[in-house]
Amino acid sequence: MVDTSNEFTITSSIDHRFDFEGANKVRSKATRGRILLAMAAFGFCFVMMFARLVMLGFDTPALAQRASEEEGIATFRPDLVDRNGEILATDIKTASIYAEPNKIIDVEEALDAITGVFPDLDSKSLRRRLSNKKLGFTWIKREVTPKQQQAIHEKGIPGLGYKTENKRFYPAGATASHILGLVNVDNVGIAGMEKYIDTVGLAKADGGFGGGALDADPVRLSIDLRVQHALRDELEKYMTKFQAIAAAGVVLNAKDGEVLGMASLPDFDPNHPVNVSEPDRLNRMTAGVYEMGSVFKTVTVAMALDSGLVHLNDSFDARQPIRVRGSTISDFHSKKRILSVPEVFIYSSNVGSAKMALKVGKEGHKEFLQKAHLLERVRTELPETAAPVYPSDKRWSDLSTMTISFGHGVQVTPLQFAATAASLVNGGYYVKPTFLRKSKQEVENTDHSDRVISERASAEVRYLMRLNAVEGSGKRSRVDGYMVGGKTGTAEKVIDGKYIGNRLRNSYLAAFPIDDPQYIVLVMLDEPKGLKETYGYATAGVNAAPLAGDVIRRVGSILGVKPRFGQKDVPTVEASF
Repeated sequence: MVDTSNEFTITSSIDHRFDFEGANKVRSKATRGRILLAMAAFGFCFVMMFARLVMLGFDTPALAQRASEEEGIATFRPDLVDRNGEILATDIKTASIYAEPNKIIDVEEALDAITGVFPDLDSKSLRRRLSNKKLGFTWIKREVTPKQQQAIHEKGIPGLGYKTENKRFYPAGATASHILGLVNVDNVGIAGMEKYIDTVGLAKADGGFGGGALDADPVRLSIDLRVQHALRDELEKYMTKFQAIAAAGVVLNAKDGEVLGMASLPDFDPNHPVNVSEPDRLNRMTAGVYEMGSVFKTVTVAMALDSGLVHLNDSFDARQPIRVRGSTISDFHSKKRILSVPEVFIYSSNVGSAKMALKVGKEGHKEFLQKAHLLERVRTELPETAAPVYPSDKRWSDLSTMTISFGHGVQVTPLQFAATAASLVNGGYYVKPTFLRKSKQEVENTDHSDRVISERASAEVRYLMRLNAVEGSGKRSRVDGYMVGGKTGTAEKVIDGKYIGNRLRNSYLAAFPIDDPQYIVLVMLDEPKGLKETYGYATAGVNAAPLAGDVIRRVGSILGVKPRFGQKDVPTVEASF
């Protein structure tokens, strides 16, 4: 008899074991399914999140595009630096508040929130824009402060947001405002070197919606911030002292045309250009044209000497005024005698200058002024450049030549005149003025082919300018250690077509060191008043000449011109030549 109990037990155990394993398989499959389902759910969420991010990525440029279509997007601009690398203009980050009206739930709530932070906004206009559900984007306030940005953020109003933009910042404020110019709210250049940057394509549109930085080399200007500050400071001092309505000046490299400093007062702060459009903020150095007065006699004597028709030892009869066609040409302080060429210059004789110009003749006179770049618009990087004003060919008479000889009858920009003056003392060649720093190679390769006068005539002009600073009307421009040469100009202003004797525009043209001029300094004072210390006189010799001297005293060492003491006061022409 066979015992089957153990067999049953074994069989049962095997069966239960198989039942247990089957259950485990079932549970394992269920668990795996749940895991797969969870993974699928997470994957779906991830895909949705990724898709949303992609949508937002595409939506942001679209938002930027809408902003651009409405009012523009601020551009990236390269830094402007002076010749030594000092930052003159740079981009900083700022926030601008915008609204998406089609996402605003409660217009009145949004309006209250916005006007609570910006009470100066027009509520009616703002409500109208916020209520327009077809409007996808509208600016609320450009260039807000961090505190204002945070206040809007804390309101938590759907449909309101901010964009990080670039804003131009000028660390030196008004110091070089007429050179640098300024930008508009979209960071686009609208004047000065800022506009030049856009003209040559150095500024780039902000294609993103979160700001950024422009990877571009800075634009290096020719100006020296130290020279610029000293020039502007002295102009401001003299403008205040002599109660002038305006002042202007330039420091120009006589060898290569680089502008080291240029200012026109009153000026403006490009960080807060609230008064930039006022008429008296004009850049007088490049955008204004003026009758320069007796400084123009420097051009006349240079022309006469270069022509070979006049020599230093020649003389002109200045005993009587000249009367032509109802006009009278006379001297301010007549010597009532025959004057040599040097005396015509240092005594600033209108009569002698007129007769000197007549020896050249009106055709030769006009031809020379054309060669000296005084009858054409001299363009620089600055867009604000005026064209000269002079008689037409039909109207250019002998009388025109006589009056132009002493600075009446032709109007030029002061920078234009300074560039011409540089050619009269630097050996005779013309160099176009520039506001960009030249490389060492560019300086070495300066073109000397555009000759205005001969080297000999240039040496004679230097001699006369030094003689005038020592013995003539430019005595107050002298600076110890520097050999300064110069010429004064006292021009009566034209009001309603008439010259007004008590309203003057004074100027002083200086070059230093005069035996080998490196720099030209030209300064102007508009309607200066006579003082007790000047015995009531308001002529250029008592205000513009010392102004130029004080500028040279401050900038000479900055420019690397070493003072020399014990020099002969007036070098001979041969020594200069």
